[in-house]
Amino acid sequence: MSIHSSSIDVRIGGTPVLHDVTLSLEARTVAVVGENGSGKSSFARLLGGLVKPSAGELRIFGLDIVTQAAELRRRTALVFSNPDAQIIMPTVAEDVAFSLRAARLRPAEKQERVAAALDAFGLTALAEASAHDLSGGQKQLLALCGAFVREPDLVIADEPTAYLDARNSRVVADHLFADAGHQLILVTHDLALARRCEQAVLFEGGRVRSVGDAAEIVAQYEAMLQC
Repeated sequence: MSIHSSSIDVRIGGTPVLHDVTLSLEARTVAVVGENGSGKSSFARLLGGLVKPSAGELRIFGLDIVTQAAELRRRTALVFSNPDAQIIMPTVAEDVAFSLRAARLRPAEKQERVAAALDAFGLTALAEASAHDLSGGQKQLLALCGAFVREPDLVIADEPTAYLDARNSRVVADHLFADAGHQLILVTHDLALARRCEQAVLFEGGRVRSVGDAAEIVAQYEAMLQC
């Protein structure tokens, strides 16, 4: 699994948000850190195909994010800080099944996949409950469940624990870090979570300031914050 970018620039609404981003990410778990406005969320949106580069080249698993975007979408799942933006269907089970709408599965196979995912995320008892009436922690678990039921190769999580209490943050993080065969890109202000990653990227002013061992990059970022 790999992510390689060369001289990537990104503009959103005419405003430059990423400049000359060149890096290689080979680790299974990668933290993306930096202050608000540093470019880290724009980088996550770029990886997820939500914005396109205005210059440069980005390949994920060897696939070009512009010319092979459809294939990448099938292999990528995104999780955001606000799960309400990802919950679409009326009930929990229906919402998880909706994530499989593009998969060519027999009805029985789809039902089995949904049931297994609900069980893995502790949501079986809530299968018929209103998805929009869940607690904040339950909604984030539902968002994760909908992402993982697709068995993605890459999970991009942008501040997935931002609005959760300590217990739910731990539960969500444990699911993200579980070795389920996916690469994780974790955008976070939670430096304890960032340290759990193998590799980290530090953004500053829309540019990559440094890339390396997660513990070392987090320590560098903490030193920046104290200046």
